[in-house]
Amino acid sequence: MKVGFIGLGDMGMPMTKNLLNAGFQLTVHNRSRGKVDDITRLGAAPAWSPAEVTQASDVVLTCLPDVPTVEHVFLGEEGIVSQAKPGQVLVDHSTVGPSTSRKIAAAAEAKGAWFLDAPVSGLVKGATEATLTIMVGGERSAFDTALPVFRALGSNIYHVGGPGAGSAIKLMNQMLWSINTLGAAEACLLSAKLGADPDLALEIFGNSSGQSSALTRSGPRMLNQNFAEDVLPLRLVLKDISLANEMALEAGANLTAAQDALEVFQRAADEGLAELDASSIFLTLQGLREDGQGR
Repeated sequence: MKVGFIGLGDMGMPMTKNLLNAGFQLTVHNRSRGKVDDITRLGAAPAWSPAEVTQASDVVLTCLPDVPTVEHVFLGEEGIVSQAKPGQVLVDHSTVGPSTSRKIAAAAEAKGAWFLDAPVSGLVKGATEATLTIMVGGERSAFDTALPVFRALGSNIYHVGGPGAGSAIKLMNQMLWSINTLGAAEACLLSAKLGADPDLALEIFGNSSGQSSALTRSGPRMLNQNFAEDVLPLRLVLKDISLANEMALEAGANLTAAQDALEVFQRAADEGLAELDASSIFLTLQGLREDGQGR
């Protein structure tokens, strides 16, 4: 199977390496040509545009940073859909809103191609180790066609419904993660205020009902003030929870905890923390509490 991949960022680069290791014939494109050169030295074929990748591939994958980039790459004049062929499977691993995914799916269908929204979870570690969770929305037949490709990238692969369903599930996951990160920050802050042993508190939380992956990852970072290593940029989490809240508003749902998380993450970004790890919201909460302010 000929596979194309567009977007060689922190997630995309290790994903392409896993596709090569699995034996797929791979064509790649990225706005920054240095990364294209790096992966072509490992056996991929270079392309100069999304359209060129599409022409060379049976299945086209993307992993892109934001909604405008996704729409440009898929729907632009020289984008993927412009060159889509009947029966071809187009896949977006980016995190976008379900309305964006459904728009692209409709455009692909008009060309006789299939579109799958297939966002991933697992951070760079999961992308590197091919253990990503992949949430796929779209036609089941297209999912079955792309499944061998997905198996080279992840260990937890789910077909969750029609177009847009994968994006919706991913945003709900990000919403939960951001809420849990906010909870972890408040618990760490309160532990410090009360003079509790912070390391012991984290150990107890981790072995009790308050445990969460957000606490496991972010708790030690908050206590050690380590926000600049192995970074999940706060700006990316803010983008995701903003999309999740937009999705909730469109659905007529009032999500109080999600709105609280959005407010804190937005304030942290406004304070200049956007490029630090998402756990740096701890600094914002610390400042709010010291000033005697609430959220």
